[in-house]
Amino acid sequence: MRTSIATVCLSGTLEEKMLACAKAGFDGIEIFEQDLLVSPMSPEEVRALAARLGLTLDLFQPFRDFEGVEPQLLQANLHRAEAKFKLMTRLGMDMMLLCSNVGTATINDDELFVSQIRQLADLAAGYGIRIAYEALAWGTYVNTYQHSWEIARQVDRENVGICLDSFHILSRGDDPEAIAQIPGEKIFFVQLADAPVLSMDILSWSRHYRVFPGQGGFKLDEFLGAIARSGYAGIISLEIFNDVFRQSNVERTAVDGLRSLNLLQSQTAALLDAQGIGSALALQALPGGQKANGFDFTEIRTEDPEPVARLLAQLGFEFRGQHRRKPVQLFSAGGARIIINSQRSRGVTAAVSGFGVQVPDPAAAGERAVQLLARPVPRQHLRNEADLPGFNAPDNTEVFFGATGDAGGWEAEFGVHESGAAAEHPALIQCIDHLNLAQPWQSFDESVLFYTSVLNLQALPGTEVPSPMGLVRSQVLATGDNAVRLALNIVPHGLEEAIDRNHEYPEHIAVRTGDIITLARNAVADGMDFLHIPANYYEDLAARFDLEPQLLQTLQELNLLYDRDEHGEFLHFYTETIGNMFFEVVERRDGYDGYGAPNAPIRLAAQFERNRWSRH
Repeated sequence: MRTSIATVCLSGTLEEKMLACAKAGFDGIEIFEQDLLVSPMSPEEVRALAARLGLTLDLFQPFRDFEGVEPQLLQANLHRAEAKFKLMTRLGMDMMLLCSNVGTATINDDELFVSQIRQLADLAAGYGIRIAYEALAWGTYVNTYQHSWEIARQVDRENVGICLDSFHILSRGDDPEAIAQIPGEKIFFVQLADAPVLSMDILSWSRHYRVFPGQGGFKLDEFLGAIARSGYAGIISLEIFNDVFRQSNVERTAVDGLRSLNLLQSQTAALLDAQGIGSALALQALPGGQKANGFDFTEIRTEDPEPVARLLAQLGFEFRGQHRRKPVQLFSAGGARIIINSQRSRGVTAAVSGFGVQVPDPAAAGERAVQLLARPVPRQHLRNEADLPGFNAPDNTEVFFGATGDAGGWEAEFGVHESGAAAEHPALIQCIDHLNLAQPWQSFDESVLFYTSVLNLQALPGTEVPSPMGLVRSQVLATGDNAVRLALNIVPHGLEEAIDRNHEYPEHIAVRTGDIITLARNAVADGMDFLHIPANYYEDLAARFDLEPQLLQTLQELNLLYDRDEHGEFLHFYTETIGNMFFEVVERRDGYDGYGAPNAPIRLAAQFERNRWSRH
């Protein structure tokens, strides 16, 4: 499938955008006119740079407000168009995007639209240029793809076809199925954009909230499937208007865009294959998504392992051994394995640095990640050491794939810790329940796409949580059976420096137990310093739930939090924060499957208060 991206999607100068698109691996680009107007490069220089980078210049856009006007304005529009055709000739481009009129149309007459666009087509033909007519969702008179196709059909010129944009079609709730009935050769160009499902005017929605495929709520595999069934064999491009993307690193955004197209074409190929339909788009399928069967381990990076090791011991983890050639320690309890890594950790008090998941075929999972443009972790290993494919997530968390059925096979590298005595307390930890990872505001959508595509996780409905630092946006990603769960929390805008200075927004590892009260009492006896929960919380708890007085007293005594839904109960507590991380211990009773969301503001406020006083 030939891929392209509109320069309006990206931050930076036109030159920087072109370099980033080529480096990411796009086949071509759309030139957004504003990017050219403000560029110091001449059209000839842009053309030469594209040739050197191996980029095709696929579409010049947009040409606005042409049809449905009085004769005098039509002549001015034709004069304006001819100037652009001459410019396109200098660029070496042969296709222009014509948007349906939204600003100057005063005559609602399809015959007039046809006549005027026919004049534009005849003028364009003299320059070897094709016109792709696009219905904008807020067009004054033409705002559906069915209408734009009917006009283009009546224009009846070889150099006039239509441009189909997923946002303009799906934002209106239009059914894309009829696209399959349009002759593929008359679809000149296809632009894709996803978007979160919002209730707002379409123009504002379009200008600020478009995202890459897979980051929103549109069914773009079905949309692209309808395109494929038409016989279309041309370019699939991205046109995204997004405030965050226009402020983010241009190279990362370009990679994220191409990753989204690689994933979408694989999903569409699978959809068409299931229907027994071929495609002229030459869709490339990715290696099958591996279902993660559980966490293999989590990793903490720290310059000084002792404070983290103390916390783990208080929670009932046992030291298993030191890696035979690296400053890396292994602790385990039940099915939970935690690695403390002191490599490249100077100045790091403590931070969640990575995790591993168990999959049926780690090599296939690694190959899929490569095709989704994930950055491999540079990791050296000897031939008698486990080869775990690893990749950097957008927030630089390292993600590794281990083999199901060989869980912890790499433990041999740590030897066997012979303590010579039984542990004082039996291990009450069962497994790693979930990880909570903080995301910079500019990479949140990028991270969601990374984890859903590379780890094959499903995005659950997002939530927003109030905190003293601002409103926190949270997104849970999980396997269908919840064997692997990630909670991504977007850092409130402007807090990045505060986080680095004061650790006000730490990440955490949640471990599961079947007896949280006993575990908490053992931890208290071993000197654990819990996160203190204010008394007001327990008064509110008594008002909301009919709890046994003894249970309520125990909860308050141990700083335990509580939640209940129609399925079951949830008890949990938090440890002190070390560096930029802490631990959570959870007990899920009966069928409770949430995360204690009503308690999140309590935790955030308690941590904020504790950190505030610790700095004085």
